[in-house]
Amino acid sequence: MKLIAFATLKKRTYEILETALPGDKPSRAFDIFIISLIALNVLAVILETEKAIYSKAPRFFHLFEVISVIIFTIEYLLRIWSCTINKNFKHPLLGRAKFALTPLALIDLFAILPFYIPMIIPLDLRFLRAIRLVRLFRLFKLGRYSEALKLFGRVLKAKKEELYITVFIVFLLLIIASSLLYFVEHEAQPNKFSSIPASMWWGVATLTTVGYGDTCPITPLGKFFASIISLLGIGLFALPAGILSSGFVEEIRKKRIEIRYQYCDKEKSNNWRENG
Repeated sequence: MKLIAFATLKKRTYEILETALPGDKPSRAFDIFIISLIALNVLAVILETEKAIYSKAPRFFHLFEVISVIIFTIEYLLRIWSCTINKNFKHPLLGRAKFALTPLALIDLFAILPFYIPMIIPLDLRFLRAIRLVRLFRLFKLGRYSEALKLFGRVLKAKKEELYITVFIVFLLLIIASSLLYFVEHEAQPNKFSSIPASMWWGVATLTTVGYGDTCPITPLGKFFASIISLLGIGLFALPAGILSSGFVEEIRKKRIEIRYQYCDKEKSNNWRENG
């Protein structure tokens, strides 16, 4: 009897921690609570950098951080404990280890690590500030609860090969552009185009069409190459937008087809019951 009750408790814990299903009010309430807590944590990290605000209530910010970490830690431990309900992680040890290495579980872990690291490892003030800013990583926890972010993740996964090719082409063009401008502009501007790696700053600013203006060609040949590279950059950086757009259209179409099939199956089931 105790084993049955324990298994039921674990299953219910898993159901509440996962994204709420239609009609599951406790799970939905938990999702809203965690989303609100994440949003407040991000706001707290931002406000802490404003000295005029932080100096008025440093204890409040610290207390809020402690309470938040306790809640996130309990949530993380409960997820590790109840993950064996999922058939993909059913092994008591290996299953939990596998679950702990999943992207969402790692995000949960990184969300609480900045609080515990200074307790274990003594850090200087500058590194401690950097560690504290890592708390903004908690924002990624929203990916577990946001359908829009899940859709974006599916699009990236579906279009990863096309995006890899685009990134490779961009990197290749960056090397070629930086090398050309280095050989053309090095003698005229030895300080700004001192090496190919140094010229890559100009290449990034030009290909992305940002154009900070701190580094620019002054020779006729350099200006000619820069014009061509700028035009190539406009077209090349439009590619990822097109790839992602097509991916979103495909995923939305798939979702509509799934909903349509689910509706048809439900109608068939209802008709079968009525005609009994």
